[in-house]
Amino acid sequence: MIARTTLFPPTLWLTVMLAALAHAGPLPYPETPKNPVSETYHGVSVVDPYRWLENDVAPEVKQWTVAQNTLSRRYLDAIPQRSAIAKRVAELLHSEPAQRYDFQFRKQLFAMKRQPPRNQPSLVVLKPTGTLESERTILDPLTLDPRGRTTIDFYRPSYDGRFVIVSLSQDGSEEGTAYVYEVATGKRLADVIPGVLYPTAGGSVEWAKDGRGFWYTRFPQGDERPADDRHFYQQVWFHALGTPRANDRYVIGKEFPRIAETVLEGSRDGRYLLAIVRNGDGGEVAFHLRSPEGRWSNVASFTDGVKQAAFGDDGYLYAMTIKDAPLGRIIAMPLAKPSLAAARVVVPENTVVAESVVATRTRLYVTYRVGGPSTVRIFTLDGKPQGELPVAPVSDIHVAERLAGDDVLVRTMSYVQPGTISRYEARRNRLVRTQLDGRYDFDFDDAIVVRDFAVSKDGTRVPINIIHRKGIALDGTHPVLLYGYGGYGVSMGPYFSPLRRLWLDWGGVYAVANVRGGGEFGEPWHLAGNLTKKQNVFDDFAACAQFLIDHKYTRPDKLAILGGSNGGLLMGATLTQHPELVRAVVSAVGIYDALHWEEQPNGAFNVTEFGSVKNPDQFRALFAYSPYNNVKEGIAYPAVLLTAGENDGRVAPYESRKMAARLQAATSSPRPILLRTEATAGHGIGTALATRIEEEADIYAFLVGELGMTPIGKQRQH
Repeated sequence: MIARTTLFPPTLWLTVMLAALAHAGPLPYPETPKNPVSETYHGVSVVDPYRWLENDVAPEVKQWTVAQNTLSRRYLDAIPQRSAIAKRVAELLHSEPAQRYDFQFRKQLFAMKRQPPRNQPSLVVLKPTGTLESERTILDPLTLDPRGRTTIDFYRPSYDGRFVIVSLSQDGSEEGTAYVYEVATGKRLADVIPGVLYPTAGGSVEWAKDGRGFWYTRFPQGDERPADDRHFYQQVWFHALGTPRANDRYVIGKEFPRIAETVLEGSRDGRYLLAIVRNGDGGEVAFHLRSPEGRWSNVASFTDGVKQAAFGDDGYLYAMTIKDAPLGRIIAMPLAKPSLAAARVVVPENTVVAESVVATRTRLYVTYRVGGPSTVRIFTLDGKPQGELPVAPVSDIHVAERLAGDDVLVRTMSYVQPGTISRYEARRNRLVRTQLDGRYDFDFDDAIVVRDFAVSKDGTRVPINIIHRKGIALDGTHPVLLYGYGGYGVSMGPYFSPLRRLWLDWGGVYAVANVRGGGEFGEPWHLAGNLTKKQNVFDDFAACAQFLIDHKYTRPDKLAILGGSNGGLLMGATLTQHPELVRAVVSAVGIYDALHWEEQPNGAFNVTEFGSVKNPDQFRALFAYSPYNNVKEGIAYPAVLLTAGENDGRVAPYESRKMAARLQAATSSPRPILLRTEATAGHGIGTALATRIEEEADIYAFLVGELGMTPIGKQRQH
């Protein structure tokens, strides 16, 4: 977290001065020299004044970052409401009930368990019934690192439930090392596989059926590839338990793309292995199947339209494909002859988007996305409809894990109802609430969810979800926080956050925009917001902001926007294209320099989503919206809080440094441009709870201060 004690401890005088400056004039930003570097793309000259800030290890960059953190820390601490907000954030996040998630059923039920105020989740195992009395901890990362800076990235139990592979990383780096633990005792075995995970291509493991070894993803080592390819060309290798890592053998992957992202998944009986290979982050997926005899077959190539696949118990591989069916349909192909030519259609394309399929003994559970909310429909293995799982309006439902027979664990949540885990008993056709999720000590009975549509620049109707207290007057006076993402085909389904309780109690309205680039209406919705069509994402979001103003929820000086990562690009584009539309912007671990994004290791994986400056048409699109390149001198920009993690392997922290420098130099407004860099975090995955609390307290204090908010009564509790 940002240190409370810095090289220059804040004095009462400085605190008062900064509070006054927030309303009286520009902040005393650290001196930031301009050292212009010019490049030419397709005849267009582009000047970058802050290229020097890309050097993470340069002393002058480190000193500049410390100075920015010092300024931000003093400004944020001087906000009068911060103390009360920090206390409430800690109360809400510390009092969250124990939550279990990432379920895996192999002889026993395994799960990750988050239990505030503990800083990191632990790995637990339960009896197949999921009774809490049977729960036992296999690995608590806090026993390895009491500081809370070591996290479990992922895990995978063996088919007999005797062993479990766990990837561990530190400080949010997502640089994982795989270890093997004995489930019964929690004892760590001698087998260690470093580098099984990296934030560029991720990582995966899967056990052999007999439990004597496992497959794992591996990046090039030694002189196998040039140094620039160290985090590319991911391959699959095999490790036999109890043998030296030097004896591990290559399995598959040399023919995969440079930007391959591979996930390994075994069949229910362990006889087959599926390698799911993504060609970067643009949505192209290939599937390779290993037979029990060790032969590999290319089930589907990147251009075949297969998006997801699941093993059945009946000798078939079931898959969701968009080939000749833009909204998706379910097909089945025999494992003995795995090819699309041998596939048959089981569930035809519908009027809503098929997102995924889970196959059980005699059932198919197909998740459909309906513009944001989702539903799960049940079919027999030959496609006969068997009904639908019940879910409240504007909710998200997810088949969390298949159990024995046709039973499954189901997670449901909405914007105002926390995630709940139920067991669907297929024979009785009923959902039974489990004990796997806890109860909160507050509710949202005073709130409603309104789902409406904004109209984008080109006439496209864009869903917007608005959460507010019942009975508010639509008089344009309410502080509104609008969230957006819009990328990679990722759908923004309804989700629950305890911090939304804080926002409503301070008189706020919360809104989520289902903009193009996501998957809310299938692959057509995604493709309408990627590559050269990325501007549609920004137009959609601006339309949602204007909708909130036009329908008298708020006005520009009471409107704030929030987004992170790819959503940070959305924030940057919105504040540079429509600076007059919003009062405050919070952008976390964002992408801003679209022209140099692909030069980062993870940026290369995103070329299939954003495009490349090497392509003339894609360059023109990137240059037109690149937030960093479109900051203009003398514009009165809104208040901005940029957050970054020093250990971020997905989006380089220099993106935020450069954007902060450019905005600070250009703005004519007295509103603050703040940069907050977290020393013990990365992209946000694996961040310790204590660190997260400090960051959330700063974010909400910043928003409350900028929008002039005050509590509207007693905080809502049972």
